[in-house]
Formats: sequence, C-alpha cells, structure tokens
Amino acid sequence: MKKFFIRIIVKIVYLWGILWYDKKYLTGKYFDKEHFSKGWIWILKYWFGQKVIGYGKDIPWPVPKGVMFSNPKNIIFSPDDMYELQNNGCYFQAINAKLIIGRGTKIAPNCGFITTNHDFYDLNKSAEGKEVNIGENCWIGMNSIILPGVILGNHTIVGAGSVVTKSFPEGNCVIAGNPAKFVKKI
Repeated sequence: MKKFFIRIIVKIVYLWGILWYDKKYLTGKYFDKEHFSKGWIWILKYWFGQKVIGYGKDIPWPVPKGVMFSNPKNIIFSPDDMYELQNNGCYFQAINAKLIIGRGTKIAPNCGFITTNHDFYDLNKSAEGKEVNIGENCWIGMNSIILPGVILGNHTIVGAGSVVTKSFPEGNCVIAGNPAKFVKKI
C-alpha cells in the first residue's frame, strides 16, 4: 500500500514538474519513478521562486536561488549529474558558446564557468564566445574559475581557488593555482 501511495505522489509531482520544466531533465537517478527522490523535492522546493517569482525563470530544470545561469540552452550536462548544478554560489555562463560538463564531474560551491568576457572596447557587449569543455569524472574545487576556451580532459582535478586560463586536454592530472598549472599526473 505504501509503495502504491508513493508512486501516486511521484506521478502527481512529475505531472506538476512537466508543466514548469522541460521533461528531458526530469529523468535520471534524481528523478526515480519508484521513490520520492531528490529531484521531486527540488521541483516542489524551487518551482515557486523560479517560475512564479522569476529568478531563473528561463532555466528548464529545477535550481535554487543561489545559483546563476546565463543562457542555459548552451549548457550541456547529463541529468544524472544535476546535483552538481545545485551548489550555491556557482555561476554557469554560456553566452555565445557551449558549456559542456562531462558525466560524473563534481563541482564544489562558488565555482565559475565562463564562455565569454566583455568586449574590451564596449563593455556593454560580449566578446566572441569560446566553448568550455569539462571532461568526464573531473573534480572542480571550491572557488575555482574556468575561463573561455578551456578544455579539461577526463579525470582532471582542479585545486580549490584555481583560475584555469588554459587547456589541459590530456586529463588524468591535478592542476592548481592562479593561473592554474600542472601539479601532478594521476
């Protein structure tokens, strides 16, 4: 009886969720149809502020108020990793270029992912965007910033507080510092 009741509640929350969010994001491990999992809680917790009050109104998946997204249609990630997009203080900016976050990548709070900067000659405009591509199973430490055009290979660990200005496409390494430099192979 309890399982039946939970399935009914999940179905109701799912139907409510697809009214407000793109259903392609309401899949994966956080949106289990058999259990009342984290994803369903996110829908109930965030929909009013996000869709009614209007913070992050254009974001097609549930997010808390403390996370900023610019041009979410250019952000590519697996719904199985949606938890990583819930960290307070993070800034995901994908203006004029794609931001690709590989499967299994862990993102700490207060990280910034930036695909474009201001135009040096007209600060009201954006410069040409450059794709940012984070490989699979990476770990981005707290307060790190990934700048336009950066490619991080699979299994790259970015030390806390790092500013990544260049690519490390080979992966399997630890990088850290400002600007980030190779620390060691893993």
